[in-house]
Amino acid sequence: MARMTEFNGIRWAYDRYELIADAIVNGVGVIFAVIGATVLIFYATVWSSYGEIAAAWIYGLGLVLTLAMSFSYNIWPVSRTKWILRRFDHSAIFVLIAATYTPFLERGADDPLLRAMLIAIWLFAAAGICLKCCFPGRYDRLAILLYLAMGWSGILVAEPVASRIPTTSMALILIGGVIYSLGVIFHVWEKLRFQNAIWHGFVVAAAAVHYSAVLTCFSLSQANV
Repeated sequence: MARMTEFNGIRWAYDRYELIADAIVNGVGVIFAVIGATVLIFYATVWSSYGEIAAAWIYGLGLVLTLAMSFSYNIWPVSRTKWILRRFDHSAIFVLIAATYTPFLERGADDPLLRAMLIAIWLFAAAGICLKCCFPGRYDRLAILLYLAMGWSGILVAEPVASRIPTTSMALILIGGVIYSLGVIFHVWEKLRFQNAIWHGFVVAAAAVHYSAVLTCFSLSQANV
């Protein structure tokens, strides 16, 4: 039986097995994120330019922060602390989206359009964070639309980005975006058992695909030097 608990108007209704499954999914994600970020940053430090090193750090920290925050929030008992962690968890998604864009857009820093896109994506992330922190528990559906809009806004600069990164990376970016978007179905399907674990499974899978896109971008670009 699921135990229904409500705090500040937010309901958490997950049984023990759902919580265990969710903890496992998030825990695996955090472990691989830490390993992956370490590898990427080391590789960038050895082989890449200062701009690429900075982009690798931003992406790596954003990835680890987001998955670690998701793990902490979802395993925390229902309390005032969990309510606070909810703000950070939802805000971290905006950070991850902007951080994932950074390694790709950084390669077009000489292009005014891509430079403007990089600035804009972080400004939207900041706006999303303000929304989640200043209005907790409200505008959740709007936040989901903002996540999707930010995630797919890359279509606007797909052509100039594609000319600067490997074709493999572009394909992986698209695949990861599709996985994230499909996962949203389970994110809002609250009556489905193991809904939260399934949603986070999509998140971890999509993050892994996007990590592969970033790593491929660094490695193939270096091979072409």
